[in-house]
Amino acid sequence: MAMQSIKDILNRFNPLEDKYVSREYQSFGVYLSQKLMDERRKSLYIKLAKNTPRPLLEEALRYVIDSNARNKGALFMWKLKELGVFKNSPKPKKP
Repeated sequence: MAMQSIKDILNRFNPLEDKYVSREYQSFGVYLSQKLMDERRKSLYIKLAKNTPRPLLEEALRYVIDSNARNKGALFMWKLKELGVFKNSPKPKKP
């Protein structure tokens, strides 16, 4: 999977349709939602693209693209969990 250059992203940017895409991570989040056929959850993928290291997202995406899963979004989230993206944060102790 080749990474898109900023020039490519800007060339395909349509200000009438792509109203909320102004940062690179937003573009990558939209790209994830399209590849996973889960465009209803664009905001989730944009948040993941902003807060998650890109190599982990790309590894999970490659795993899903190579599969024949019906629910690619769920498999993507499972793979991210397997990669340790969603570590349990310690609960605060009560006084």
